[in-house]
Amino acid sequence: MILYLMRHANAGATRENPVLDAKRGLIKDGKEQCMLMARVLSALKAPIDTIVASPLKRSLQTAQLVGTELGYEGKVEISPALGLNGSYAEFLKVLAKYADREAVLVVGHNPSMFQFLGQLITGNGGAAIRMRKASFARVDMGHHPPRLQLLMDSRSARAIYASAAKSGRK
Repeated sequence: MILYLMRHANAGATRENPVLDAKRGLIKDGKEQCMLMARVLSALKAPIDTIVASPLKRSLQTAQLVGTELGYEGKVEISPALGLNGSYAEFLKVLAKYADREAVLVVGHNPSMFQFLGQLITGNGGAAIRMRKASFARVDMGHHPPRLQLLMDSRSARAIYASAAKSGRK
């Protein structure tokens, strides 16, 4: 299986009230980040056949927008394991549930996304990998330990698109 771990896109400032914060949706910049990152995944020909998201609104919106842009026709699955308090053990249960799939996109939050990624690729969580908003990591789960193949954030994607658009070739 190829696993794509994605951090939700920009949802503006954190709210102090946890109930209100859970309902915080994406802002305009976040929606643009989703479209951009979906185009990157599409350009990579990512064969996403399952999308699983945290139950929080910003993650669910990110998953739905990226899925729509990719032409994903399935239902976005919701898993508390990808929420703010999800544990690595719960995350592994999610992966086991979808182990027969070709490619799975999981959308969640920091710090859990980068912690899960670090534990996956090192086996002990010794890797500290920064995941900015709307960034994704591609992990080949067919190796032991799983192999990080790509880490892309929206800033890098914007820079690549901008430089490709300004090509000096005639």
